[in-house]
Amino acid sequence: MADNEQIRIALAGNPNCGKTTMFNNITGAKQHVGNYSGVTVEKKEGHTKFDGQELLFIDLPGTYSLTARSLDELVARNVIINDNPDLIVNVLDASNLERNLYLAAQLIELEVPMVIALNMADVADEMGFKYDIPLMEKMTGATVVRTVGRNNIGTKELLAATVQCAKENKKPGVIIPYGDILEPKIAELEAELAKAGSVTYPIRWVAVKLLEKDADVVGKIMRLENTAAVLEKAKAIREEVKDQVDLDLIFQEYRHRFAVEVFNAITVEYPASTETRSDRLDKILTHRIWGLPIFLLVMFILFNFVNIVGAVPQDWLAKLFTWFQGLATTYIPEGQVQSLVSDGIIAGVGAVMSFIPLILLLFLGISFLEDTGYMARAAFVIDRVMRACGLHGKSFIPLLLGFGCSVPSVMGARILDNYKDRMVTILITPFMSCSARLPVYTLFAAAFFSPEMAGIVLFCIYFAGIILGIIFAKIFRKFLFSGEAEPFVMELPPYHMPTLKATAMHMYERTIMYFKKAATFILAATILIWFITSYPNDVQYSQDYDELHDQVAATYEVKDAQTLEQFGITTDEQKDQVNEIVDNMKSTVDDATSAAEANGESAPEIETEDDSEAPELFNDIKDQNEQLFPVAWAMYKNQANLADENQKLDQEQASEKMEQSYAAMFGKAINPILQPLGFDWKMGVALVAGLAAKEVVVSTLGTIYAVGGDTDHPQALTAYLQSDPHFTALIALTFMLFILCYPPCIAALAVIKRETGSWKWMLFMFCYENAFAWIACFIFYNVGIALGF
Repeated sequence: MADNEQIRIALAGNPNCGKTTMFNNITGAKQHVGNYSGVTVEKKEGHTKFDGQELLFIDLPGTYSLTARSLDELVARNVIINDNPDLIVNVLDASNLERNLYLAAQLIELEVPMVIALNMADVADEMGFKYDIPLMEKMTGATVVRTVGRNNIGTKELLAATVQCAKENKKPGVIIPYGDILEPKIAELEAELAKAGSVTYPIRWVAVKLLEKDADVVGKIMRLENTAAVLEKAKAIREEVKDQVDLDLIFQEYRHRFAVEVFNAITVEYPASTETRSDRLDKILTHRIWGLPIFLLVMFILFNFVNIVGAVPQDWLAKLFTWFQGLATTYIPEGQVQSLVSDGIIAGVGAVMSFIPLILLLFLGISFLEDTGYMARAAFVIDRVMRACGLHGKSFIPLLLGFGCSVPSVMGARILDNYKDRMVTILITPFMSCSARLPVYTLFAAAFFSPEMAGIVLFCIYFAGIILGIIFAKIFRKFLFSGEAEPFVMELPPYHMPTLKATAMHMYERTIMYFKKAATFILAATILIWFITSYPNDVQYSQDYDELHDQVAATYEVKDAQTLEQFGITTDEQKDQVNEIVDNMKSTVDDATSAAEANGESAPEIETEDDSEAPELFNDIKDQNEQLFPVAWAMYKNQANLADENQKLDQEQASEKMEQSYAAMFGKAINPILQPLGFDWKMGVALVAGLAAKEVVVSTLGTIYAVGGDTDHPQALTAYLQSDPHFTALIALTFMLFILCYPPCIAALAVIKRETGSWKWMLFMFCYENAFAWIACFIFYNVGIALGF
């Protein structure tokens, strides 16, 4: 390659080998995520510069082999043979080296320059393994570098070896031997391939794959010119040796033999004890009886941690956006622009953005559990439950991804080799509550339940999703995809403490995605919701509200005059003194309200009926103004009641305007369907909008209540919900259940269509989840009513 030309590097390795951590160490934030051409497998690329050399790293899907049984394996292999990277960096888990060398053997056969990152070297040292690195380089033909990815040790040495190896075009030059029977036959097929002259792939690798009857390679060779004789030759050889060797197993056996030989040759020291720290922990965490309760306890702690710790910054953000609304109403002239900014953009997007702390904490917890190695154990523990449903234990991994987002969860089902396992996993994925549903759950839990109960409610709704997923998996396995599930085989990585950098990187990636979503799609949806809730403008009111305001003002003007006359207040100086005391009383109430909110307490309630006594809150003011305080208290009650009367009129007018909006027309059109569940038209509009993205449910409600609320004194969305007489704790729970059960967002449905290759399954999911959501909520709500809730 030319000097300073960009070096393209494919990063390959087994799952849980630390490949992603190393990728993040090397590329940092200079990453781009997309899809591989023609498939929905996520493609992650990252740039870096080392010693003036531009490097492009392609993070391949984690895979145990390149036999192309699954989509991940096929993509990983095709990137190497079709995209022609300059070099492969094969990340190996040094603590489980024998198993990892099987993939290395297959990568060697691709005849691409290779560097081996002997990762987790610290764990291997702790276990007691010592390796002969020079001998490993000789036997594999690759440059070997010891690394500790989570501590960023060995990264510079790895980059230096990568640049040097790529510039020298140093190919492994090692041949995996396949025995006396097959080697002559491979040579014959190589000669036939060379004669064809049209094959650009490594000749020996193609010969081996044709004898393995690799469907993908056979298809590739069929599409080339002059290859008919090659395919006939391969078929004849297979027929000739089928009675001498088992062609379905022999190649895997020899690759495994190569891996074992390399491991045994390079291992200088073995662990003194066969039982490791991970083995001791696994006796508890994967215990046949206690494993599942421990997993449930971990999840319970996680969701309570998210709800309790996240509530504080969430409240700060909610107040910040409420303050922004106040600024908008203060500095933007009254009208449609003010309403758009305050009631539409700030109320809608702000309602969603206030949940960022909860999203961050959820991903912090999941990333921590993944990086420690516990989540792999959770898959093992829950395998018994999965098998009882006819599912594969590995289904737990994509289902776990569903707690983050349904899109990668559906795509993650490709790790399952069995079609039936894959389809059932995809169809139950939406029952795993994605992070977009979390804002809806926490909103209603905070509005209608105590802080102590909110965490329990949150855990219960997530757990209910898991139970429903299991039930439907059983149903689908019995009636749609009958047959035995494949046995569970999965590697358990050693336990280790994740680094702050790795966890921060995961949180950064997901937060940026959330910000982008809020700044684009959710913003657009919020503006649309504002429009349909604010228009049409030519509303026919049932009464003249301007005249009613004037009448109320005139009534209280007379009442004020009567009050002053009753107490003998006649001079302007006396009236100013009274007004000053009233203003002092209002400031005292405002200060007490702010202090109560800061301490998480209820704001003071001031009774203002005619015969109400002054509260203790005003005792200091009363002591300082003994003579004028009675009249000031009477005037304070008059002004408070005037404000209440005007607010009631404003609310009635806003309610009438809202009832005649486009949103209300649409909501009322579908209300007959949702009314049996206890839902009103506002909830109906939010549910329909939520099909676009679940976060839009919150922004929709935020916009509807802001448009119909008190524009002079905007409140947090929880306060609007609590003040809505239609809402009860039972209706809130029913609504949360509907959010759990009804279909995922449009993006997830589109991916389901692409992954299944059929409109039929996408439409099936959309219909069955809507139907089930309605039936489940109808039963839940009416049983709750019958029980007196």
